Amino acid sequence: MTTQSTVIKVPGEAASESSSGAGRTGEPDRRSEGVVLNVFSHGFLALWAVMIVLPLIWLVLGSFKTDAQIGGSALSWPSNWHLDAFGRAWDKGIGGYFGNTLVVLAFSVPLTMLFGSMAAYVLARYPFRGNRVVYYFFVSGAMFPVFLALVPLFFMVKRFDMLNTYQGLILVYIAYSMPFTIFFMHSFFRTLPTAVYEAAVIDGASDTRIFFQVMLPMAKPGLISVGIFNVLGQWNQYILPAVLMQPQSSADPERYMLTQGLIQLQQQMGYETDLPVLFAGATIAIIPMLAVYLSFQRQIQAGLTSATLK
Repeated sequence: MTTQSTVIKVPGEAASESSSGAGRTGEPDRRSEGVVLNVFSHGFLALWAVMIVLPLIWLVLGSFKTDAQIGGSALSWPSNWHLDAFGRAWDKGIGGYFGNTLVVLAFSVPLTMLFGSMAAYVLARYPFRGNRVVYYFFVSGAMFPVFLALVPLFFMVKRFDMLNTYQGLILVYIAYSMPFTIFFMHSFFRTLPTAVYEAAVIDGASDTRIFFQVMLPMAKPGLISVGIFNVLGQWNQYILPAVLMQPQSSADPERYMLTQGLIQLQQQMGYETDLPVLFAGATIAIIPMLAVYLSFQRQIQAGLTSATLK
């Protein structure tokens, strides 16, 4: 006699087995998709890095070459490493243009951060009628290109007799950078803990003291990030200085910015070719901003990450 054993399967167990089997079969597909995505993203980033780094290397190497070497091979090493091109570029006006740019940014960037943070704090923490209207009015300024406002901006600055003056360009830079600064800092101030604000109010602190001693230090990551972006944007600005910083008479001195100075350096050469001087001038303009970005890279990433998480 043969005995037959019967196996009774619980419906829940069958469902769990089928789901676990489906999960096992789906895991390789997900892993393969992740590997493909990682390879694609890393390959794209590597290609982007090469596209950025190679022109910089070519520019810096060209500062140490002669005209013949620049025309002969693009990425060859210079035969003699000397700084004559940097000296010639500095003597031909790059030093003055560099100083003019530093003077303008020394006032425009701090004032942009101060006024933008104050406006963003009020719009983020103090509800009042028309709050959103004012906020969108500021933010909408970032949607319009600066080319649309060049003509009225020129006549407005001219009416105030501020053409070819540091203070005129400083005010324009502040107004130009305010929309992005308010938009960026608004998200930080909205997410700051209310308990800290209430504790400061209970201690008898005024609104001004709460802003400068409590809220502003808590928004330090955002301040550093948006400050670096403002420095980069104002340092590389060309169209605004080209329109507003032109001598108005023969007695009016030249107060060109660094971006204008590179164009002036090229025009001064005429038919002469001195490409190492141009490369040296461009290198002088790039190195400070590259150093600033590399020095504050972690702070910028921390500020952007915290803004995203918040």
